[in-house]
Amino acid sequence: MLHVSGIRFDGGGELRVVTLQFRPRILAALPYVAMGIVAVIDFISGPAVGFLPMMALGPAFAGLIGNVRRSVVIGAVALTLTLMLSIYNAQVDNRRGYTTLIAVAGVAVAGVAATSMRKRREAELASVRSIAEAAQRVLLRPVPRNAGQLRAAVSYTSAMADARIGGDLYEMVTSPTGVRIIVGDVQGKGLEAVETAAVVVGAFREAAYDEPDLMAVGKRLERALARHLLGEKFVTAVLAEVQERDGATLLNFGHPAPLIIRPDGSVDYAEPPERALPLGLDLEDGPAPTPHDVPFVPGDQLLFYTDGVSEARDRANRFYPLEERGDLLKDPDPDAALTAVRLDLADHVGGPPHDDAAMLLLRYRGR
Repeated sequence: MLHVSGIRFDGGGELRVVTLQFRPRILAALPYVAMGIVAVIDFISGPAVGFLPMMALGPAFAGLIGNVRRSVVIGAVALTLTLMLSIYNAQVDNRRGYTTLIAVAGVAVAGVAATSMRKRREAELASVRSIAEAAQRVLLRPVPRNAGQLRAAVSYTSAMADARIGGDLYEMVTSPTGVRIIVGDVQGKGLEAVETAAVVVGAFREAAYDEPDLMAVGKRLERALARHLLGEKFVTAVLAEVQERDGATLLNFGHPAPLIIRPDGSVDYAEPPERALPLGLDLEDGPAPTPHDVPFVPGDQLLFYTDGVSEARDRANRFYPLEERGDLLKDPDPDAALTAVRLDLADHVGGPPHDDAAMLLLRYRGR
C-alpha cells in the first residue's frame, strides 16, 4: 500500500529526496473504505459496540487528496450514513445520537477547511517552484555541450529536498583566449548562499570575456565579493582556462583539486603548487593562488567537483573514493558518465545527501 523511495532522479539530471508516499488511488479510496467498514460493523453489531462515531474517519481522510468539492461530498456521505445508522440503532433522539452527529459534522467541516488551505498552499508552492526554476536557469544555466574540441556535462544535486539551487556554483564561458570554467562552493547554506553564488557567477561571466588571464579574473571576483560578503564568509573555487593544443591552466582558491582521467584509465589529482585562501578572504593574510599548467590532450578528461562529492560519507563514516571511480567515466556520452557517478555517490551515501554536490566533466575530443 505504500510507495517507498529513498532517492530518485528526474529527467533533468537532478537528485530528489522522496519520503514515504501513499499511492494516489489508495488515498482517493481511503475515506470511502473507512466509512464502509464503519457502516458494516455498526450495522452488524448494533449500538452496543458504539462504533458509529468512527464514521468521522471518512471526512478526516478526505483532506489528504482532491479538491474542496470532493471533501464536501465525502462529508455529506458521512453525515447521511451516520443519520441512517442512528435511526436504525434508535439513537437519533438521544444524547448519544446527537453527540455522534455533531462530531461527524464538525470533522466534515474541518476537513473541508483543511482541503481549502491545502489547495491554497499548493498553489503558492507551485508559484514558488516556478520562480525557483527561473532562478536556476539564470544562475545555473546549462553549460554548452560542445566548445571547439571540448565536450562538457554538468550535474547538480541539492541537499534540500525539492530544491534546485544551493550554495554550489559552476559556469563555462567561451572567451577570446579559450574556454574558461569556474566551479565553486559558497560557505553556508540557504538563501544567503544562493545570493553569494549569484554574485560570483555574475562577476565571472563578465570577467571571463574581458580579462587577459585567470589572475585578473580572480581579482575581479575578489572585488565583487568584497562589496557583497559580510564577516568571515568565503567561497572556495577553482578556475580553469583550456586552449586547444596548449593544455589547461588552473587557478585554485582553496577548492578540492580537479580529477584528471587519462585514456589509459589512470587517475590523478591536479593539485596546485601550494594551498591558497578561498575567495572573499584578504589575500594579504595568506598565500595567493598561483596559476599552474596541467597537460590536457585529446582523450583526457577533467572532472571538477565540490566537497559535497569528495566529502560524502557512508554509514561507516568513510569518504567517497572518487579517485577509484574513473572507470565510471568511460561512457562515450559525458552526461551518461556523470549520471553513473551520481548514482554511485547516492549508493555510497545510502540516504539523502548532507551537502550540495556539483560536478562538471570536461573532455578533450580531438579531431
